[in-house]
Amino acid sequence: MPIFTTYDGTELAYDVRGEGEPLVCLPGGPMRDAAYLGAFGGLAAHRRLIVLDPRGTGASAEPTDPASYRCDRQVADVEALRRHLGLERMDLLGHSAAGNLAALYAASHPERVRSLVLVTPGTRAVGIEITDEEWDRAGEVFAGEHWYEEARADLATIGPDTPPARIMELAAPFAYGRWDEAARAHAAAFTDEAHWDAAAAFYADGAFDPEATRAALPGLTAPVLILAGEHDGGPSPVRAAELAACFPHAELVVQRGAGHYPWVDDAGAFARPIVAFLDPEVRTVTVDGVRLAYRVWGEEGAPPVVLVHGRGGSGAEWARIAGELAADHRVYAVDLRGHGLSDWTGPYGFDVFRDELRGFLKELDLTGADVVAHSMGGAAAYLLAMDEPGLIGRLVLEEAPVFLPLDPPRARADRPEGPLGLDWEVVHATDAQLNEPEPTWREGLAAITAPTLILAGGELSHFAQERIAWMANALPAARLVTIDAGHEIHRSRPDAFLAALRAFGI
Repeated sequence: MPIFTTYDGTELAYDVRGEGEPLVCLPGGPMRDAAYLGAFGGLAAHRRLIVLDPRGTGASAEPTDPASYRCDRQVADVEALRRHLGLERMDLLGHSAAGNLAALYAASHPERVRSLVLVTPGTRAVGIEITDEEWDRAGEVFAGEHWYEEARADLATIGPDTPPARIMELAAPFAYGRWDEAARAHAAAFTDEAHWDAAAAFYADGAFDPEATRAALPGLTAPVLILAGEHDGGPSPVRAAELAACFPHAELVVQRGAGHYPWVDDAGAFARPIVAFLDPEVRTVTVDGVRLAYRVWGEEGAPPVVLVHGRGGSGAEWARIAGELAADHRVYAVDLRGHGLSDWTGPYGFDVFRDELRGFLKELDLTGADVVAHSMGGAAAYLLAMDEPGLIGRLVLEEAPVFLPLDPPRARADRPEGPLGLDWEVVHATDAQLNEPEPTWREGLAAITAPTLILAGGELSHFAQERIAWMANALPAARLVTIDAGHEIHRSRPDAFLAALRAFGI
């Protein structure tokens, strides 16, 4: 592991995981070996993680002065690491107790923070105290679990002389969204990973000056993401919202079903909002309580075009098309729920995606925008054009499904192995609707008034081309163009795809 020397001569170690832009990660505990972060939700697939072993933990040396374990004194360690890395400004992440350290660093060195991510963070640095009653209320969500009564009885045995290691052991079932095998394995390592004497010193008298910190944080111009677990007691989502209010540019994300270690509960749900937040090309908007990621190209004020992906895709796949259209358009490419960097939360279905697209257009004030949509996204778009004429300007449907019952119907699809770019429940929900579609979804095609270009992929496509032709005939203002490219025309033959859009007036 790389080593650097901090302000008092102590040699500190850090681990480097992944490639790309660095994200400096401060582990919590407090004073816990960074090994507990594990794969950390797969963040290393998106960023180069610089994971610090705090002084006296992991491969870092113990300091000669034990008082230097105090949280405020470790701010100098973070600054020494930044200097060692040669970063003018850095993206900084702190988990749990290290949320206090990250906040103190941001208050002391606001000009050195490019962005700040606080994961289920400690709140003592700003004077937000978590009471025992709050911890108890948070734990009540598990009252129906088979282990609950015994675990609550064990907590009642905690007294002033109970060793910290024993306290953490007894509290562990309430620190996760699910007390399953993965959570138990993660919790079991705590005793060996924690430096208990240093943990006590971390919170020593004088570590925090909440009034001064609160006064300094408004000077932080960098964006802040606070990720809270829905079932975490420290901080609860309510307390996390209080913390967010201390920063001038903070966003709060509450991970559903998660506890204090959200990457253990659901790695994907943990990583997606962080990756979206850290990517300067990605923005987010909330529609009906679902956080949607999207990308934007082109000049503000230019005619808007919205690109909608198909099943299994995301807004990122439109980069080539969007780059060309951006010469004279403002281009938006959304990740629908269950896809890409948006929330993977149901329900799913063509009607759900229709309503989500409606909300997206209205939330961003894009009424009258041209919409270019592929496959599943195309079906959602024409259902919207049918349901609310005037919301969409011109409509382009690339290999969109037609809601004629499938014969034979599709069998229930098994999920492939490995990570996917979509929530597999999307497949089950949309296949069921394709097998037995709502009759009005085809009967209402004649109500679509938007000028429509229908693009078919020809013999290389697995879609029945005669159905696409049938839909073109059913629309009152439709033009059918076949490009022999297969189902994904915009990816297989982007130049031909763009030429068709230009000829259509987009």
